Amino acid sequence: MSRDARYEDPWYDALATGWGELDGTGIPARAVPAARREHDAADVRARDVYLEVQRSEAFQEVRSGYRRFVVPGVAAFLTWYVAYVVAATTAPGLMARPVVGAVNVAMLAGLGQFLTTFLFTWAYARHARLRRDRAALELRWDTQELTRGAQGGAS
Repeated sequence: MSRDARYEDPWYDALATGWGELDGTGIPARAVPAARREHDAADVRARDVYLEVQRSEAFQEVRSGYRRFVVPGVAAFLTWYVAYVVAATTAPGLMARPVVGAVNVAMLAGLGQFLTTFLFTWAYARHARLRRDRAALELRWDTQELTRGAQGGAS
């Protein structure tokens, strides 16, 4: 399989190519390939494999599982964060109210921000491991096999 990134590849991302960074040996990584280039039929078939996989039910299920978790999680976290900032700016008396000794409501809410960050991170990792990782890995394996077949068995 060719190591050159193709502009026509739907999963191509110029920022992920390492453009302008060192490749680990102290040599700058190779530049992003030109956008306009002639491709042979095997390259076109490989591109079609990615488009077919992107339209597949398995890919859509992996994506929808991701969205079903991330969208509500981000909404809940942003709501909690904005509520904390708004309360800190509009209700300083409430936030300054002591709870135990020198610990006040603002300190507890601030620590709660850190706690919820760790909880959401843990929940995301658990959700990904239990519900998406295996399906995504199988989809990736199938995609690689299909791409290898489209390129005539080249590796």
